[in-house]
Amino acid sequence: MNIHPFLALLGFFFFLVWLVVMVVVIAGLWKVFVKAGQPGWASIIPIYNTYCLIKIAGKEWWWLLLCFIPLVGLIIFIIISVEVAKNFGKGGGFAVGLVFLPFIFYPILGFGDATYIGGTPPPVTA
Repeated sequence: MNIHPFLALLGFFFFLVWLVVMVVVIAGLWKVFVKAGQPGWASIIPIYNTYCLIKIAGKEWWWLLLCFIPLVGLIIFIIISVEVAKNFGKGGGFAVGLVFLPFIFYPILGFGDATYIGGTPPPVTA
């Protein structure tokens, strides 16, 4: 079976574009982790990166277990994205971007001027 040279070149071009996009996304997520006080390398470790993202969102560790439940995991992902946006001082529109276009909005969050303002507020003592 022969592959036409044009198709091979086109496939190689798409691979290069995909590779560049992935490097930008990983670098952006790395920067987000560092801004939030998490180790940057954690952004490339499966499951552990989700755990760190949950910490950045200000949620408890057991939210990670909820991510493995079908359909519930999708809702948890949306909640985590909203909380991450909120903890970086961003609004609902940015949270929608994190949900639907994370490969664009995480690099914006990481390389932009957003600063991590923290998770849940400290408890009030009476």
